[in-house]
Amino acid sequence: MKILVTGGAGYIGSHICVELLQAGMEVIVLDNLYNASRKALERVKQISGRTLTFYQIDIMDKAGVRNIFDRESIDCVIHAAGLKAVGESVENPMKYYRTNLGGLLNVTEEMQRHGVKNIIFSSSATVYGDPEPDQIPLKEDFPKGTCSNPYGWTKWMQEQILTDIHMADPEWNAALLRYFNPIGAHESGLIGEDQRGIPANLLPYISQVAIGKRPYIQVFGSDYPTPDGTAVRDYIHVTDLARGHVKAIDWLYNKGGLLICNLGTGRGYSVLEIIHAFEKACGKELPYKFTSRRGGDIAAYYADCSKAARELSWTAEYGIEEMCRDSWNWQRKNPDGYQ
Repeated sequence: MKILVTGGAGYIGSHICVELLQAGMEVIVLDNLYNASRKALERVKQISGRTLTFYQIDIMDKAGVRNIFDRESIDCVIHAAGLKAVGESVENPMKYYRTNLGGLLNVTEEMQRHGVKNIIFSSSATVYGDPEPDQIPLKEDFPKGTCSNPYGWTKWMQEQILTDIHMADPEWNAALLRYFNPIGAHESGLIGEDQRGIPANLLPYISQVAIGKRPYIQVFGSDYPTPDGTAVRDYIHVTDLARGHVKAIDWLYNKGGLLICNLGTGRGYSVLEIIHAFEKACGKELPYKFTSRRGGDIAAYYADCSKAARELSWTAEYGIEEMCRDSWNWQRKNPDGYQ
């Protein structure tokens, strides 16, 4: 089976490629390397012991996307390409709507033209918006919420586009996988999150403090109604997340239709729990300072993952200790990422 992975050289995409190759599938990667590295793909081949095909093409290049479909007999698409920085999306919404929505349309139009009707979409828990406390843990049948930024709205709209394509033509099979908070790295330490600039997410920031690049961790808020007063999120090991895509391919071919599914661990970890688990992994105390809450942050946010267990026969295997262990292994082996 031949799988096209858009964004396959990125953090999540590279881990997906490893799992696909190890499952015996042929992999084609489309990536413009805007937020990715060719080195990641070389290391994917090193880990898996197999080769893949790489096209350095922008998802917005209609002719380039068409060329891939003309040249390759693609069976299924995993669409993980797109812009993903929340802050940037607020500053430049047109860029996000044009790239994320236009990129999906370019891919699905070529899929339609070439009779490829199986797609897995990298969606996000951000489509739930700002849920009420009694809606936690989040279930897939809850109504989608009001997103707080253009990035979130692009995920919301891409889900709707794929839903409408399936409704218009039920031969289309689509799995919309709602990621929670992917962290960690491959256990080999060869591929991981290549953070450029000031990290916007917790784990890369903790990693940079641990490696000595930053003086301390900022903890936004200490007075949430949680056991230790810090915000709680559902963190999932990126390898578990990647394996969920292999299971989703099985679902597309054995069941089919439209699937909306959470990928998380089903439990929340607080900011302080993450910090202390990372201290254990790196073997030293990490300095942190409390500061005021950020606007829009909520106390707790985690998934109900029973549907993934039921429909995909998938559950997360790794806990927070393994997530932090593998994050640190990647960071200490690659202090400057792929540079």
